[in-house]
Amino acid sequence: MDSKQIALIILAAIILVAVTVLICRIVYTRRAENKVKYMLDALSDGELNFRFHESGRRQSLNSLLNQLKAHFDTDIRNMIEDNEAESWSKLIRVLTHEIMNTVTPISTLSDALKDAEPEQMKEGLETISASSKNLIQFVQSYRDLTKIPTPVRKAILVREMVESVIGLTSEQAQALGASVSYREKNEDILIYADESQISRILINLIRNALQAGASKVEIVGEIDSMERVNLYVSNNGPAISEENQKQIFVPFFTTKSDGSGIGLSVSRQIMRLHGGSLRLHHSNPDSTVFVLSFK
Repeated sequence: MDSKQIALIILAAIILVAVTVLICRIVYTRRAENKVKYMLDALSDGELNFRFHESGRRQSLNSLLNQLKAHFDTDIRNMIEDNEAESWSKLIRVLTHEIMNTVTPISTLSDALKDAEPEQMKEGLETISASSKNLIQFVQSYRDLTKIPTPVRKAILVREMVESVIGLTSEQAQALGASVSYREKNEDILIYADESQISRILINLIRNALQAGASKVEIVGEIDSMERVNLYVSNNGPAISEENQKQIFVPFFTTKSDGSGIGLSVSRQIMRLHGGSLRLHHSNPDSTVFVLSFK
């Protein structure tokens, strides 16, 4: 075997080793990418009951991912517990405030009517009746908040649904000299949802904007890089104060004298039942934008 043949064999061996290393690297990288993707998918679904099989090396990718998952597990659960405690605290404060505001005058007036004249008795009973009806309406609002029907889902063409919603709110918009429009960044966007419930959310957001003084409301549909459908509902009305931004999704919180304060709370609950979310994207002097996200 001459030197030329030996050189060719060595070259072939080097190429074989290089190709083998490259293939192994690609396989390992893909496995790593799949593991990270699996972890992200699980976390996005709120699923923390997973663990990757540990290898012999202490600093393996599996070990690092499991450590990262443990941190997520602790942080997310602490956050959920804190948010739940804060939400319950706010809800109890609102319930107590509303009930006491109604019951206290009824109790005081009832005592005062014991020795009242017939005319005063009539006026007092009318006041008690009106207050009692307000309390019943308040309790009904609480029932609406806690008993949202399970969504009846079907495939919905977003454009058709939004155009129907715009038609339902057109009279109010025209009366206020405002416009409501829709545009899509992607064609023929579909969602699998309860059309009446999602329409209810959009109608609530549009009417809130119009009542706040917006002259332009725009709904924009898109499919993002994670294949989620996002509906951005923007308006040019007055900005929501930073303090109110923290409260707007709290049940019974309202800045309107005749508002029930459950519209946004119910809307967020509906989106959660759909496996999606409703959030305030931003609110500043230029615009206020809410986002409905569907997985």
